[in-house]
Amino acid sequence: MALNKLKFNSLNVTPTAGKTIGFNSSADGLEATFEGGAMTFIKKLTASSSSDLSFVNGSSDVVLDSTYKEYVFTLNNIHPSADSVILGLNFSTDGGSNYNVTKTTTFFRAFHSEADGTSFGYRDDQDLAQGTGDQTVMWNIGNGNDEASCSIVHLFNPSSTTFVKHFIIRGADHAASDGPGHRFIAGYCNTTSAINGVRFKFASGNIDAGTITLYGIN
Repeated sequence: MALNKLKFNSLNVTPTAGKTIGFNSSADGLEATFEGGAMTFIKKLTASSSSDLSFVNGSSDVVLDSTYKEYVFTLNNIHPSADSVILGLNFSTDGGSNYNVTKTTTFFRAFHSEADGTSFGYRDDQDLAQGTGDQTVMWNIGNGNDEASCSIVHLFNPSSTTFVKHFIIRGADHAASDGPGHRFIAGYCNTTSAINGVRFKFASGNIDAGTITLYGIN
């Protein structure tokens, strides 16, 4: 059987850009097989000495329902008013009246100080075992003028009334002890009620500056 060599410039990829593609018998040899995913902007909140930043379904154009199976929060340069503080995350099933959903979680962290000290390990003081309090998102954050922390939070299928609600957190800190921390957190909200509110709040002091943006993943 003879093999034919394809010329790159003979393939018209414009109709299939951003999609999964495969070969067919058409003139340009390509067809779209699956649509690509989309990351849809929903809401951006900007802190300014804020006691917390909260996203509640139906409030201020926030969508946190069955529209998407996955939601992503990006926390950009979150800066605390107090030094060496924890930013916590909690969830609501009653439209933001209470943030006390039962959670079980894990927490790993790597750290490298500016003085070249290192550490890595599981932090059993930052996880939850059927706890209703806030889950640590950012830990030991400094409040120096140049200090801030960033994170990404994935929340899966929050409107399900059948399954628990899984979430994954990954972030980078400028710790109060002068060095970068890298966090790996995961767990689930142990409830079959729909999650319709998400709150970010420091254990003490305010969110002095920073933004949190909510996206829906299609």
